[in-house]
Amino acid sequence: MHINRERLVNEFLTLVQIDSFAGEEREIADYLRRQLTELGLDVTEDDAGKTIGGSAGNIIAQLPGRSDKPTIMFCAHMDRVAPGKGIKPVVEDGIIRSDGTTILGADDAAGIAAILEALRVVKEAGVPHGSLEVVFTIAEEGGLFGAKALDRSRLKADFAYFLDSNDQVGAIINRAPSHQNLDFTFHGKAAHAGVSPELGINAIRIAAEAIASMNLGRIDHETTANAGVIHGGMATNIVPETCTVKCEARSLDPAKLKTQVDHMMAAAQNSAAKYESKVDIKLTDCYPAYTIPDSHPVIQLAAKACRAIGVNPLTKGTGGGSDANILNGKGLPSVVLGLNYKDAHSTRESMAVEDLVKVTELVVSIIEHA
Repeated sequence: MHINRERLVNEFLTLVQIDSFAGEEREIADYLRRQLTELGLDVTEDDAGKTIGGSAGNIIAQLPGRSDKPTIMFCAHMDRVAPGKGIKPVVEDGIIRSDGTTILGADDAAGIAAILEALRVVKEAGVPHGSLEVVFTIAEEGGLFGAKALDRSRLKADFAYFLDSNDQVGAIINRAPSHQNLDFTFHGKAAHAGVSPELGINAIRIAAEAIASMNLGRIDHETTANAGVIHGGMATNIVPETCTVKCEARSLDPAKLKTQVDHMMAAAQNSAAKYESKVDIKLTDCYPAYTIPDSHPVIQLAAKACRAIGVNPLTKGTGGGSDANILNGKGLPSVVLGLNYKDAHSTRESMAVEDLVKVTELVVSIIEHA
């Protein structure tokens, strides 16, 4: 299949210059609805935005095809992280970057551009295909909220590919962790720090000792944990009465995740007990783990499509979460495909034109070989 390189690059440049943040996807949603409609897909938009007070919902587009082929879904997210307003892309020596004052937004405009160009190529070449489904989600960066609000019953796909990874083209992410947040509120006792400090109980100290006793960082090859935010106190002359700490734990193994979370909660409770105080703990499930075996059709097809375009397929796990975690949790077998953008979520972010072309070829190849 011939990828129209100039059209693909221009599409990518257009997309990154449309401001789009979690809850503020209206402009890009309208643009994508127009593009998909012009390509002949049946386009709808759900009300997922209402769950976060956003301006747009998830876009769901469907293109009927042969009934003897599986229905395949391709997905990317519409939002991006800050600083991502007023992006000015620069193309130089085959590499696309921002002007250095913002991110580039390849995460995830590269995925969107590849899907749109692949659909154009398939239509223009008259490639026989099964039914295709395209989903562009909102608020992925904001907490996977679009995918969480997506009604599984509206989707017809047998399996799905999420274009949303900085791994090399050919990488197939078939394992991702469960993720839980732990919010601790440590309670001490206020007192004048200069006049009567012995009457107080320092909540920051309780929190500090709790954190110091936690096993954090890389726990093993499947498990990580972090204490990321701490806040407490009002002034240096007041023994702090409260201190909050925000932590997380992730693991590819649910049993290991439970062990780590139990350890962190016990560390907090033991520290509070030492000072005859208390700690409130809020535990939040962020997303479930998933593992797709190499024998599953979603991986077999992707691997076959990779080899057809001269790319070596590689299944691998990741320590991060994505919309694929949520859809797997809803019963839709899903994997994430590598796009090979570099330095995502930073002003150094870049996207090689060759990789943008290659991942588009991969999407076409998946459709062609299904």
